[in-house]
Parts: sequence; C-alpha cells; structure tokens
Amino acid sequence: MNVLDAWLADAADALGIDRDAVPRDLLLDLTRDVAHGVARPAAPLTAFLVGLAAGKAGGGAQDVQDAAALLLQTLATWSADPSGQTRDAAE
Repeated sequence: MNVLDAWLADAADALGIDRDAVPRDLLLDLTRDVAHGVARPAAPLTAFLVGLAAGKAGGGAQDVQDAAALLLQTLATWSADPSGQTRDAAE
C-alpha cells in the first residue's frame, strides 16, 4: 500500500466513511482537470463540493461517482470570460 492509499484508508476510518466510497482515481482526475481548466484553488473546493453532494444524496460510492460525473460534464462546457466572471459556454 502506498502512502496515498494508507492516508485515504486512515482518513476514511477516522471519519467513519466506507473506503470503497472514495474513488481515488476519479477524484484525482476531476481535481486535476479543474485545477487546469479553472484554477488550482478550485480543485480542493470542487472535491469538497463532490463530498457534500454525495452526502446529501446518501453518501454511497455511486453518489460520489454521480456527483463527480456531473461536475466533469459541467467542466466540459464551463469557461471564464476575460472579465473574470464565470459563464456557461453553451449560453
């Protein structure tokens, strides 16, 4: 087990969360894409939002995957205009 997996297992145990509900690679891919497509500080905040949405939906592994997938779809159409205001590119 590498240090990241060990940390995730310990953190999940400390929080009383099923380790199988933490899709490490999916969350890392999402936060990488957000960091590059939006801004670096948006990455951990996005992971937090995924956790809140998943908890609101029931907190299972599928809830986490659904929340992350929704944000990946949102990111695919998201852009920032030059003034710094956010907008949906589909508008």
